[in-house]
Amino acid sequence: MAAALAFRGGRGLSLCLISAGVTKTLALAAFTLVWTHSIEKTDWQEDWRVTPQGLELVQARVKGSGAGMEPPPEARLVDGWFQWWPKRAPVPEVVLGNSGLAGEWRLCADGACRTLSEIVGHPIGPNPTTMRACEP
Repeated sequence: MAAALAFRGGRGLSLCLISAGVTKTLALAAFTLVWTHSIEKTDWQEDWRVTPQGLELVQARVKGSGAGMEPPPEARLVDGWFQWWPKRAPVPEVVLGNSGLAGEWRLCADGACRTLSEIVGHPIGPNPTTMRACEP
């Protein structure tokens, strides 16, 4: 998993989560985003880094395949997970939808995971959540 999941200010870039009019700033440089596929009920994980250019997807893992979640040809099976290293430029933001069918997105760092609702401080419900790099 990624760096410590700290919920306080700090130097350098941080991760901002914006949902339903609430913004939370998380002092971390790297994190893992985890969710369960709504149809296959299979876990998916992505490791992200917060950079001056935006959010960089470093590695992705899925615990199976099917229903629109097939791993790419370069994926390798390691300890029951298909994993790969996407080659993409950092993006300014990532918008996370919520179907309500598979539980919530979870943000993990240093072995600890919290749902977005726990982080934001109220139920997210069907509201989208925007992730972006931000100044602390």
